[in-house]
Amino acid sequence: MVRNVLIVAHGQPGDPAPQQRAIEALAARVAPLVPQACVRGATLAMPGALDRADDETLIYPLFMATGWFTRSELPRRLALAGAPKARILPPFGSDPGLPALCLALIAQAAETQGWPLAGTRLLVAAHGSGRSRAPSEAARRIAAGLAPYAAAATCGFIEEAPFIADAARDLPERAICLPLFATQAEHVTDDLPAALSQAGFQGLVLPPVGLAPQVPAMIAESIKAALSKRP
Repeated sequence: MVRNVLIVAHGQPGDPAPQQRAIEALAARVAPLVPQACVRGATLAMPGALDRADDETLIYPLFMATGWFTRSELPRRLALAGAPKARILPPFGSDPGLPALCLALIAQAAETQGWPLAGTRLLVAAHGSGRSRAPSEAARRIAAGLAPYAAAATCGFIEEAPFIADAARDLPERAICLPLFATQAEHVTDDLPAALSQAGFQGLVLPPVGLAPQVPAMIAESIKAALSKRP
């Protein structure tokens, strides 16, 4: 029996179409790796996108933490879409392979620049939240895991202190900013560059971690593991 799987991201409420196309493109890359399932994508911001879910659908949240959106808003929206019993997996940010991926990304970036990673400062840029401690705690765990490999690692947030502009201020040119975001939406395209510019940041800014080429395979492994446990 072919299982339905829906990869769900937040999206961009003011302009939902581009992020809906992006999550559908990601689902298309994951789908060949999970031949026993029908893998599609949806965003919370796109009207009607969750309507393709039912109670038998497996939901993969493309979020960076188990916070308010995954615990409260996503179940509420699924219930409104007629899928109150859909099984929600742990989000992308909880993937046990994420710390190793982050380390690989910064190590590759430092090597490309000709910088010894041990002498490079790291800035983990993340969303944060006024509702929940989970997003900032998840980012701090990533930063703490990376710190032994670098000169130092710190976090900066969009929605809570320390804000990105403050965390990035006075960092040296030999610094790497790792955006701990699942998609390339407004926070990455607008808020992050504005904050780094305000800080006068002169280091290297990486693409958001969710766009790394290893991510489709990571998502596929999580989905396959979950499918293997279903009756």
